Amino acid sequence: MDTKILIIGACGQIGTELTQKLRQIYGVDNVIASDIRKLNIDVVNDGIFEVVNALDYNQIEHLIEKYQITDVYLMAALLSATAEKNPAFAWDLNMNSLFHVLNLAKAGKIKKIYWPSSIAVFGPTTPRDNTPQYTIMEPSTVYGISKQTGERWCEYYHTQYGVDVRSIRYPGLISWSTPPGGGTTDYAVDIYHKAITEGEFTSFLSENSGLPMMYMDDAIKATIGIMQAPAEQIKIRSSYNLSAMSFTPKEIAAEIKKHFPDFAIDYAPDFRQKIADSWPASIDDSRAREDWGWQNDYNIENMTVEMIAKLKEHIYK
Repeated sequence: MDTKILIIGACGQIGTELTQKLRQIYGVDNVIASDIRKLNIDVVNDGIFEVVNALDYNQIEHLIEKYQITDVYLMAALLSATAEKNPAFAWDLNMNSLFHVLNLAKAGKIKKIYWPSSIAVFGPTTPRDNTPQYTIMEPSTVYGISKQTGERWCEYYHTQYGVDVRSIRYPGLISWSTPPGGGTTDYAVDIYHKAITEGEFTSFLSENSGLPMMYMDDAIKATIGIMQAPAEQIKIRSSYNLSAMSFTPKEIAAEIKKHFPDFAIDYAPDFRQKIADSWPASIDDSRAREDWGWQNDYNIENMTVEMIAKLKEHIYK
């Protein structure tokens, strides 16, 4: 049976690029994009698109039957900073959308699920440096609480019902093609835009706030990589630690200065500082590397070169 993919939340930061890459691999007709509303963007215009509410079980089930879906990528979620402003809705969206796809897999209607977790599952009591795969997890944000709970349910559905669900704990993700969203790590996207347009940037995190980061191309590579790996290689069914690099606002500013010598940065930490302080500064992802062969292509140097080139080519022509 051919792989037929449904992406829920295809218009989000990760969803847009994931959808395009999956269409390249599996063919435009085999990848169905969906989101809560229809935007005038490539993901909507370049292939099959359906409006779907991730909280509506019947809508999801209908799409799965209509297109004979085998794999679901559930990318719909409310991110860290946004979720803090609307905790009840964040919990509802982040949890019940997951239950819907887990239950559809349990019922035998889909074969494989991809559900993303995050470094937000860790908390202030977690060891901050080289955070291990198995460690103290006491998240202090709504987003982190929902992701940690989701990890437990993923593992439970795999153990109890044999559901083939796979997950990665994303670090902060950096992309040129989508504007900064509601995430605590999004300063690392915005800083490139401001370097090109204004030559200066005010960081909402302090200069030495180190956080794990990843270029979007690597995140997409890892997402597809874990889904393509043989089931027996996926030994962790909660979620895998994943890493590529860690840096501070000061370090990324220094890298940008190599390209824009007059670039200036100052610091005005806001409520997101407290969120960042509760997260790891660096991640041990050796299990992902051992189990299913994960390896990153980008570090802070070649990512910066690529970000500036792509933004100049596509956004600031």
